[in-house]
Amino acid sequence: QVQLVESGGGLVQPGGSLRLSCAASVSPFGIYTMAWYRQAPGKQRELVADITATGRTNYADSVKGRFTISRDGARNTVYLQMNSLKPEDTAVYYCHLPYASYWGQGTQVTVSS
Repeated sequence: QVQLVESGGGLVQPGGSLRLSCAASVSPFGIYTMAWYRQAPGKQRELVADITATGRTNYADSVKGRFTISRDGARNTVYLQMNSLKPEDTAVYYCHLPYASYWGQGTQVTVSS
């Protein structure tokens, strides 16, 4: 059974930063594309960013230049560094393994003064 465990969410002021982590119990971790999605209240879940096994990245237009996705094969972990956060970034953020359609439990990010 694959497990994706997110951490790092919280409350931050506009302009602040957070780093989300997702520890994946999938093997071999290094061959899979990993992704971060988010879902705001009353809205559909949307792709934030993904990263392939070779490190190629893709971002939603709304986060380009502010968010960075990365992965650490030694730790089986994917990260989402979020800078210059805006109130519209408030959402539950989910880690996703597209290959097998696994989802983490989600971590809340709230951007508010």
